[in-house]
Amino acid sequence: MTIAALSEVAADADDLSVWPASAHRLPHGGLAVGGVSLAEVADRFATPVYVLDEGEVRARCRTYRDAFPDTDVLYAAKAFLSRAVVRWVDEEGLGLDVCSAGELELAVTAGFPADRVVLHGNAKSPHDIEAALRLGVGRIVIDSPSEVARLAAAVGTGGFQRVMVRVVPGISAGGHEKIRTGTEGQKFGLSPADGSAQRVVARILGQPQLELTGLHCHIGSQITEVGPYAMAVRRMVDLMAGIRDAHGVVLPELDMGGGHGIAYRPGEPALDLTALARRLRGELAAGCAASGLTVPRLAIEPGRAVIGPAGVALYRVLAVKHADDRVFVAVDGGMSDNPRPALYGVRYAPRLVGRRSTAQGRTTTVVGRHCEAGDILAADVELPGDVHPGDLLAVPVAGAYQLSMASGYNMVGRPPVVAVGDGTARLLVRRETLADFRRRDIGG
Repeated sequence: MTIAALSEVAADADDLSVWPASAHRLPHGGLAVGGVSLAEVADRFATPVYVLDEGEVRARCRTYRDAFPDTDVLYAAKAFLSRAVVRWVDEEGLGLDVCSAGELELAVTAGFPADRVVLHGNAKSPHDIEAALRLGVGRIVIDSPSEVARLAAAVGTGGFQRVMVRVVPGISAGGHEKIRTGTEGQKFGLSPADGSAQRVVARILGQPQLELTGLHCHIGSQITEVGPYAMAVRRMVDLMAGIRDAHGVVLPELDMGGGHGIAYRPGEPALDLTALARRLRGELAAGCAASGLTVPRLAIEPGRAVIGPAGVALYRVLAVKHADDRVFVAVDGGMSDNPRPALYGVRYAPRLVGRRSTAQGRTTTVVGRHCEAGDILAADVELPGDVHPGDLLAVPVAGAYQLSMASGYNMVGRPPVVAVGDGTARLLVRRETLADFRRRDIGG
């Protein structure tokens, strides 16, 4: 490796740009988040363990409130949800976007007001609908024609429920084809292009127990440019104008979803929230003025951008293997706690913490412990050449879509979640144990 390349590795090791704002270096190669040493967290709670910086979550909630002062900001629970996160989001004044009865009931039992919750889902179960109506959810987003009759029947004569319609605006945006949800021909939403969105709107307007409050769209995830959102607003306003012309109804709400991209590695782009807010307001005002519409109340649904950068995953190195010209560093977690690399091919920037190394960097692939060749946490990353079993690796930007998508593969058990802040660490979600698996297995 050249001197220039070594300097670049050292610079990357010192770059904390994708870490929580509270992250700072400690003597002897240590790193602290929320005033707590990550090595101490690993020693106290064992590994793998997920660390969540409460201050970072709250600060990101406030950033959204400041950037979108006249907008309903709904935290997307699918990114990660726990009772503590419910409380933080509530106290910071955000609403909540859920996709199941499980997420909804966790939120409500943790004290979150149900009328500030929006329920999504392309295939809502009877239990989802029953829970939403029983708990008094604020909005239900209708995703298919059959949901109209099902929901109206569940509400019953004399009942009442506010609903929205999820629209496919025909826009391709997002970091990977599997998370692009605004295009035609996929499972979400209803398309104006084939008339299905307009037909569902007409059905809803014919149901007295359903109140259509507005339209919803979600064009994808991990989007780092403002342009696709601007195009989506224009198409949604056009549809709202068409509904006004056809039915004489001016819809008062427009939910533009989330998908706001963040940087997972130093130097990667992230969505500019200030630019997004300015562009959305401008496009919405201009489009409504041109169509003679009253400007609807705007809503957005950030999840990853709130919780992702607040999380850090800690793993202990179990083995180091040299195969041909490659180096594999195996850790005590993997695709059971973070399936995203296997699903989407995402890239992370793991870091050695807990000791200082003066060894030259080398290209390394960090792999998990599971029985899959695709169980790779970080491919072709630079780590010190003397990484060995027992070392501690920290992976930043681990708060979103890791534990929320975790599985019981190989019965390893999902890691715990530890909150840090003001120099203290506390357990939010305990480690899943073999006893948990045994309790669920009641056959004989």
